Amino acid sequence: MDPEYYKKIGFMCGLEIHQRLQTEEKLFCSCHTEIKDKGHEIAMIQRRQRAVAGELGKVDKSAEIEEGKERLFTYEVFRENTCLVDIDEEPPHTMNMDALETTISLAHSMGMKVVEEMQPMRKAVVDGSDPSAFQRTVLVALEGRIEVNGHKIGVPSLFLEEESSGIVESDQGNVVYDTSRLGVPLIEIDTDPTIPSPKMAKEVALYLGTLLRITGRVQRGIGSIRQDVNMSIKGGARVEIKGMQELSLMDKFIENEINRQQNLIEISKELQKAKARVGEPVELTKIFKGTTAKIVGSAECVVGARLSGFERLIGREINPQRRLGTEISDYAKLGGAKGIIHSDEDLKRYNLSQEEINTIRGELDIGAEDAFVLIAGSRQMAFKSMEHALWRADHAIRGVPKETRGAIPGELCTSKFLRPLPGGSRMYPETDTRPILVTKAMLTAARKAAPDLDSEKKGLGSMVKNEAVAAQLLLSPRLKLFKLVVQESKVDPELVANILIQKFTELKREGIDCDAISEGKIVDLFDEYHKGRITKQAIDPVLRELIKGGSVEAAIAKLGLRRLSGRELKSIVSKEKGKSKEETLRNVMSKYRLVVDGKELNDALAGKSK
Repeated sequence: MDPEYYKKIGFMCGLEIHQRLQTEEKLFCSCHTEIKDKGHEIAMIQRRQRAVAGELGKVDKSAEIEEGKERLFTYEVFRENTCLVDIDEEPPHTMNMDALETTISLAHSMGMKVVEEMQPMRKAVVDGSDPSAFQRTVLVALEGRIEVNGHKIGVPSLFLEEESSGIVESDQGNVVYDTSRLGVPLIEIDTDPTIPSPKMAKEVALYLGTLLRITGRVQRGIGSIRQDVNMSIKGGARVEIKGMQELSLMDKFIENEINRQQNLIEISKELQKAKARVGEPVELTKIFKGTTAKIVGSAECVVGARLSGFERLIGREINPQRRLGTEISDYAKLGGAKGIIHSDEDLKRYNLSQEEINTIRGELDIGAEDAFVLIAGSRQMAFKSMEHALWRADHAIRGVPKETRGAIPGELCTSKFLRPLPGGSRMYPETDTRPILVTKAMLTAARKAAPDLDSEKKGLGSMVKNEAVAAQLLLSPRLKLFKLVVQESKVDPELVANILIQKFTELKREGIDCDAISEGKIVDLFDEYHKGRITKQAIDPVLRELIKGGSVEAAIAKLGLRRLSGRELKSIVSKEKGKSKEETLRNVMSKYRLVVDGKELNDALAGKSK
């Protein structure tokens, strides 16, 4: 899409990058960050949560919504990965200084001003993801800047905070959480909303993700890094899209949200032109006595409401397979409803008779340009859900609501409403920890460890000529191992990169996880090759053997892969006396391929061997 198009529609976009750090201990306790006893919980804790006022004396709207769901939260507790700090039965310990040093080093990489005195804060979180109903977070640095493909993007803030629990299972009123990852150090990088296009948003996310990875101090794997997008267009509203695991689809999700907001803006104009308005909830339970429609017939209460001027608009598609009615239904679910019935649907599929439909229209005084919605369930739930549904319908008249939306797994480029956009009201000081004074020694150490992406790319480019392999290595968790092997064994960097990227990947497809082999053994393997004790062809089978355990020397001996050279090679060649060079080469390599170096054999055949 033409960049001018995004200027024309008033596109604004910023990112929040959340990355778990690879530290031995959690941020405010001594629990392991490596999951050691997953699946062997020692206790189950149950809690309900309530919203509280923040430092400004107000209760955050998103927290109020979460409290209104009245859910029961169950927490799986583990011996090695959970403690009393995690479940809010003990004050937090001293902050993990390794995590703080890594965060400060990143601040230096982005030219940020490090805060001299850091005050841990509590961020109210009432969705159950933290047993304490808050997340500890620390502002580390301010006012940075990065440059991506010629575009300068501001980085106004950098935070160090606690990771939340992970959902195990969830239904309407109960959620089960796994606390094993709770409290793991998590970096949050925020950018200015000046990213000029969806494509550039993806490039900025890749840049920041790469910068984080080259520190060698971050966790890897699904869920260890999360990218949230904050965006809006002219006439729309700021929306946060959470849960984007596939970076390759980020631009598609953003384009999808642009289309959604444009459609909602158009619907708003049509509703205003029709002088649309939202009616009051009316109980219709008596209409459905003896009905064959199970949804309404089995319910304690059925509530309906008129949407004046909404005819043909409530069923208008705003995203693939999502309509305005879907958005209203998402809000109704905040009150416990499983969904809504609206008049723009085929009501016969609910087994509603024409007589019942006519009675509904009469009771709600539905005109030719009006629509209606129905919600069935318990009386309290039905009225509460209708309240949320009507709020969303009313906002459709005014335009696009500010929301937090989530990427829908399995549905490409589609998002759904999660909760209202949170604000500053959910923040208040952490009174159980002291402020952290940043010393000159801390700044000096962090500055030395600061990753430099441009220098890293240049350095790799000088060692690895294959651009595709160099690009993969830069994003790989094996980058640190690559540097260690090159430094310790002096092997050709190109060969090391090809083995660590291409060969490791090839073996992994066969079910052989070479990443499980210790770094020390990998260094020893390349050292054996550098000293001429094995051939390049022997590296593959030795790797396959090392996964079973044992030393490199033992693996080579067991497989009989000690390299044949010098007099041994001459002796082998002499046995092929009278045969042509090509035939000798073919015979020797056929029998000794894994223990004879091809170049040395050629030299021997040419009479150059010593």
